[in-house]
Amino acid sequence: MARKIAYLGPAGTYTEQAAIAYDPSAERVPQASVAAVSAAVESGSVEEGIVAIENSLEGSVTDVLDLLIHDSTLKIRKEVVIPINHCLLVKPGTVNEARQIQVLYSHPQAFGQCRKYIEAALPAAEVFATLSTVAAVEELMGIGRFADHVTGPRGKIQAAIAPKRSAELYDAEILMEGIQDHSRNATRFVVLASLDHEPTGDDKTSIAFTFDEEDKPGQIYRAMSEFASWSINLSRVESRPSKESLGRYVFLIDLDGHRTDPGVREALEAIDTFTSTLKIFGSYPRYRASG
Repeated sequence: MARKIAYLGPAGTYTEQAAIAYDPSAERVPQASVAAVSAAVESGSVEEGIVAIENSLEGSVTDVLDLLIHDSTLKIRKEVVIPINHCLLVKPGTVNEARQIQVLYSHPQAFGQCRKYIEAALPAAEVFATLSTVAAVEELMGIGRFADHVTGPRGKIQAAIAPKRSAELYDAEILMEGIQDHSRNATRFVVLASLDHEPTGDDKTSIAFTFDEEDKPGQIYRAMSEFASWSINLSRVESRPSKESLGRYVFLIDLDGHRTDPGVREALEAIDTFTSTLKIFGSYPRYRASG
């Protein structure tokens, strides 16, 4: 029996594309939100879930980071990177030129990744955010679960920014392809499961930590120096508000190596002694594109 993977649906989203790239033989189970993907894995109704965590243009997906920091005990088991190719979709036969469009639907991340194109080609269009890029196509086509809850004004010329696959699934017309601001646009997805991955020799580890309420000089330096002392490369460092009080932050790091590697283990044990919280999101194989 094929394993089940939850993803942000409906069918046709970039997350579904990532799920197919990760395991084409798995049964894909669409969910309405990132939180629902996590809940499906935690409940045991699916074995794994896949969510977008970082885009090469827009940076981190903050709701996924907040989920991992505050609301989930799941671990990162794998990562997948796929290229993002945004298309401008319309109802067949309704639009000849982008400048005719009055209403535009898409996910906020897609809007951010196509900002320059929208400003140049659709300056007068009203922008309406949807839960996913494919939900935007459902809004455009007036079908599916969004048909009775259209967010944009009726009677206006509408369009959606969405993947090419969604045009095929919903019989939408592609008015323009490749409208993202940069041709090398790519998104990193992570696979969430109850356990992370065993060591492979080419791994990454993702962690989050906080300090006590009192802000002291050198706290971040002390943490960074622990990794430096073990010659551990840090591939990503950022912070998020702690949601506890203004000025308090959660620090997030992706580092080279598995949490069980001697150097990584020693560094994490040392950091745990002077941070107020240390959460290991998981260790997992570094993504390597095939070919």
